[in-house]
Amino acid sequence: RVQLVESGGGSVQAGGSLRLSCVVSGTVHSATYMAWFRQAPGKEREGVAAIYTRSKSTYYTDSVQGRFTISQGNAENTLNLEMNSLKPDDSAMYYCAAVWWRTSIQPLGLTEYTDWGQGTQVTVSS
Repeated sequence: RVQLVESGGGSVQAGGSLRLSCVVSGTVHSATYMAWFRQAPGKEREGVAAIYTRSKSTYYTDSVQGRFTISQGNAENTLNLEMNSLKPDDSAMYYCAAVWWRTSIQPLGLTEYTDWGQGTQVTVSS
């Protein structure tokens, strides 16, 4: 059974940085796309950043472009999100997501991903 486990969330002041990590277990196959989504209270879940693992192409939502960096770890089953210049609007539960075998998807599309972690909370105070 595939599991995704996030870590690294926490509380930080505006302008600060956090690094989120996600470890995938329960499969020997590498996901083709991995992504970070976030959901704030009362809002829909939105795609933040994604990576196509075969080419390492990355995709970002406009609001985090230039501030967040998505990457795979040294092991292909790990995913990181480096978040800099954090703003209060970045506060949300952050989720790791992955999909296998598909090579052409909407990288930040919510319904494209088949497996999800439980989330890690990020809180940015002003």
